[in-house]
Amino acid sequence: MTTSIPLPEPELRAFAAAAAEQQRCTDCAVLWRSGWESLSGADKTSHLQQVGALGTPETRELLDEYHPQGTNQWSPDAPIALGWHPYNRCTLWRCHHCNAAFLRYTEYGGYYQDDRIRPLLAHLIVTPEQGRV
Repeated sequence: MTTSIPLPEPELRAFAAAAAEQQRCTDCAVLWRSGWESLSGADKTSHLQQVGALGTPETRELLDEYHPQGTNQWSPDAPIALGWHPYNRCTLWRCHHCNAAFLRYTEYGGYYQDDRIRPLLAHLIVTPEQGRV
């Protein structure tokens, strides 16, 4: 199995810091929501460019989430827990206009596919050790 190298935490924090320094463009302002949101067909994302992945093929199938403060995946203050679900399936996207940084992944259910997006916020990035919390 080929291993891909995920973006390192310092690089993710740098993207988040660059995004925080600038005002969001009109296209990103409508995408900048408090937590994970489903993308609808009406959401414009053509201004975003993929930067890289957060997970590897080896970690992609892990489904454990990290919520030590009682948050859940949809919570606006849920940690961006590197190595944990859904961040092990995420890609980082950046706006070429305003530098806004977003995380994206696709949730696959039995009969559906749900594309999701969340702003990358440096203060929520954590790298907990694997194990149940």
